[in-house]
Amino acid sequence: MSRFRLYPTSGQGLQLLEHCAHARYAWNLAVEQHAHWRPGRRPAPGFAEQCRQLTEARRENDWLRLGSVNVQQQALKDFAKAKSARFGSGFGEPTWRRKHQHEGFRVTDTCDVEKLNRRWARVKVPKIGWVRFRLTTPLPKAKSYRVTYRRGQWHVAFALVPDPLDAPGTGEVIGIDRGVTITAALSDGRALNCPQLTVKERAQIRKHQRRAARAPKGSEKKAAEYAELAKLRAREVNRRKDWCEKTSTMLARTYDVIRFEKLDIKNMTASARGTVDSPGRNVPQKAGLNRAILAQGWGLLRQRTEHKAPGRVEDVPAPYTSLRCSACGWIDKNSRKSQAEFVCSHCGFTCNADTNAATNVAAGHAEGVTPRRQRSSAREPQPVRAGILFVPEGEDVKTTSSGQHGDVVATAGVPALAGLPPYSRLQPPWLAQVLF
Repeated sequence: MSRFRLYPTSGQGLQLLEHCAHARYAWNLAVEQHAHWRPGRRPAPGFAEQCRQLTEARRENDWLRLGSVNVQQQALKDFAKAKSARFGSGFGEPTWRRKHQHEGFRVTDTCDVEKLNRRWARVKVPKIGWVRFRLTTPLPKAKSYRVTYRRGQWHVAFALVPDPLDAPGTGEVIGIDRGVTITAALSDGRALNCPQLTVKERAQIRKHQRRAARAPKGSEKKAAEYAELAKLRAREVNRRKDWCEKTSTMLARTYDVIRFEKLDIKNMTASARGTVDSPGRNVPQKAGLNRAILAQGWGLLRQRTEHKAPGRVEDVPAPYTSLRCSACGWIDKNSRKSQAEFVCSHCGFTCNADTNAATNVAAGHAEGVTPRRQRSSAREPQPVRAGILFVPEGEDVKTTSSGQHGDVVATAGVPALAGLPPYSRLQPPWLAQVLF
């Protein structure tokens, strides 16, 4: 999908917001209809029936009639697709769309695009006319597009699936270990970091946050400060997306097989707040860790690499990738000396910890060879064999001059116990301790 920055005029911006409101209104009506269903009631109307109801609503409602029927019908079609894909998409049931949070609409069947010059082009929006956008890639040829408004910026995305990049054919395999200190550590020793906000920009964010907190509720001053915050946040997001696009392109063009450490990012960034009855612990620390993880763009990098190199991206289980020695396969938590230092406790191999983990990911396995003599420190002490000889009642114990009887030490002067069977190696060693 090709995405461009849209630059509407002030009047066109208000009309685009009206289109967003119409699309959101149609979507929320569809959500309400399906939420009304209960066992025993008739099923909720489908897409065709909802389009017929939309026609009647446009006839009676002047506000809807002033909008584009294409935009409103596409909102209903998007809802029907989301409803049918609720079990496979991972998002569940379609939910309500809110103002200032879900601003956007889709246009199909009419995708008129013209190139103005080397840097600018324009797209025709129903009921609005031609709107300019910044041309950063070759002009796409698509049949539909989507307009979105986030953090004070308009974007237009054309529904065009790009062709996958060809593999270099060298047979080279790369492993990628994702982290917070180093965003992507490659198995060839390179470290790639996602760009973040500078110290000055973070200071500006704190300044605008303080001013917004002190401004009266609902005032223009508070709205202006939040707008400045949105611009800085948008700058960070744009940098992260740009880095993910360039890095995924480099990986798809350079390596034949790309292996990522399999991470469940959704569970890793879950809140630790808990409930009122059982509140969580270290909630601020966990919230800071979640923000640091989400700022690295782990999921976007994996997703865009899969789009550009389909069939050449693999996931390797994450357990023990950072504790396994890539040289000998020894697994020991004590080998990880620090965040960046790895010294194998078995063979003495020294390497950067992230590079060592990436090498294990490139090898395609996470579990190593753990010798039997290595045991957990939490293992309970085992009882020691007592070494007492059992003899039947009435028999004497004969010992050698060295005090040994076979391979068991016999204690002279210890009477035999009545009713006990002869000594056997199969008897448990703790029985002698209990009896004596």
